Amino acid sequence: MGDIRRLVVALAVGGTLVSTGCGQAGPGGGSDERAAGPVRAYDINPVPRDQVKDGGTLRWGIDEYPSQWNLNHIDGNLANVKVVIDALMPSPFRSDERADISANSDYLLDGRITHTEPRQVVRYLLNPKARWSDGTPITWADYEAQWKALSGDDADYRVAATNGYQDIQSVVRGETDHEVIVTFARPFADWQGLFSPLYPRVTNATPESFNDGWLNRIPITAGPYRFGSFDRTAKTVTLVRDPGWWGQAAKLDQIVFRGLEGDALVAAFTNGELDLFDVGASAPDNARAKAAADAVVRQAAGPDFRHITMNGESRALSDPAVRQAVAMGIDRQVIARSDLHGLDWPIELLNNHFFMNTQDGYQDNSGEIGRYDPAKAGQRLDAAGWKTVGDVRMKDGQELSLRMVFPAGGQIGKAESELVQSMLRPIGVKVVLQPVPSDDFFTKYVIPGNYDLAPFAYIGTPYPVSSAYGQYADALPGPQGRKRWNANLGRIGSPEIDRLLQQAGSELDPAAARALINEADALIWKQVNVLPLYQRPQHVAARSSLANVGARGFHDLRYADIGFTR
Repeated sequence: MGDIRRLVVALAVGGTLVSTGCGQAGPGGGSDERAAGPVRAYDINPVPRDQVKDGGTLRWGIDEYPSQWNLNHIDGNLANVKVVIDALMPSPFRSDERADISANSDYLLDGRITHTEPRQVVRYLLNPKARWSDGTPITWADYEAQWKALSGDDADYRVAATNGYQDIQSVVRGETDHEVIVTFARPFADWQGLFSPLYPRVTNATPESFNDGWLNRIPITAGPYRFGSFDRTAKTVTLVRDPGWWGQAAKLDQIVFRGLEGDALVAAFTNGELDLFDVGASAPDNARAKAAADAVVRQAAGPDFRHITMNGESRALSDPAVRQAVAMGIDRQVIARSDLHGLDWPIELLNNHFFMNTQDGYQDNSGEIGRYDPAKAGQRLDAAGWKTVGDVRMKDGQELSLRMVFPAGGQIGKAESELVQSMLRPIGVKVVLQPVPSDDFFTKYVIPGNYDLAPFAYIGTPYPVSSAYGQYADALPGPQGRKRWNANLGRIGSPEIDRLLQQAGSELDPAAARALINEADALIWKQVNVLPLYQRPQHVAARSSLANVGARGFHDLRYADIGFTR
């Protein structure tokens, strides 16, 4: 099974890393090898609502069974949480496949900047019909509560990221409860990415309700679907059509999300037990899915990228020189070729942490760190005091041994880990492979820092900086004097990177913002927090009769329109 394990980069989830949309291709990086087929912005089988039949159940496979359903919580900052929550919770703005942003009229009648001097001020005019599933209207107070929870002022809130919210000075009521006035202390270019998704003020009222109120619970919703039930034995989450929804009624009676590991997903699809799942970048699995009855694999260029994250707080990798050597000892081209073999997709390295190869602003900032050079990697380890003793380097009586954690059953992650192990062995770095349960990969290993190396993917959003800032942001003070890394899973940052990204986030000139982002990217390459591999193709297996869902790219799905054509 192709490993589709991924996070949403903060401000999703999810996460992608920063994007201004699918613009013209940049100068590129890596190999000139390219697949023959065209790359689509999205592939969802768009069908008008009147041609989608009413009723039916969509069985949607996901590759883990989450327990934290607050997407703004660090443990809930997962792509599989986002795909469920997007059917249930408000987002004031929507993105199309070109990453063009517009108001989501189900929740927002109008949203715009009204002043830039002396402060940036944004006015939101909310849809007065919008209400939570408990009957409470959605008002300015929900926006105020989310700002306060995600601002970073109270370290007891275990937030995924504070970017954007930390730049707000105030959120106040306008002339009515459905008018929200947001004043920024510092300009914030990606303001349309805030409050997405929006949670009710009761969720954000206290650290306890924020941290625990959505643990194995989905208590309140405000979408075309509402929560139906959990079945922890079958690992399913059932959503049902909400009769109180004020927008166009959902076409489906229900959506059943089912968590399965590894090969079980593709097996369930081919056996007719699932109608939809992210098949990942695995040629054998794509072939199996395509061969299933009444099936198609939809493909698009998403804001997703595959990478290897290094833990800067692990003993061996706390030294930047060691992280640099490890990066230089990994042949990323070989990994990309292995992962993408047999797929109709360009085999091209990604040499930027923020922009995809297909986006305006992309440039190669990798320098020597991004080039495979085992000889220089060995020299760097020598200079760092790691001397070869037999087959493994030693320092102060300890081996240079790295634990690479990957989800069990994920063939892509397993293959990448085995390749890294074989590549680093000649330079004296021992890599111990540790497969772990899929449901535990993030919450028990990656997020708490219980690993040295970890391969997975980030998905992102159309918003530059805000998508990825939290992933590279320096630590903040936490409870009992501990560092609080939030969404920075590599636990590596610097004040200079923060300064450049904060400047980029407040820069309203896109060209100037891109220049600042690339300055920060060059510093991140030297720090080696995340080692990018390639822009990940979205491959989604679906029944051919399914409409308005699939490989979405930047396109925000309209869950109410998803259904079957026959």
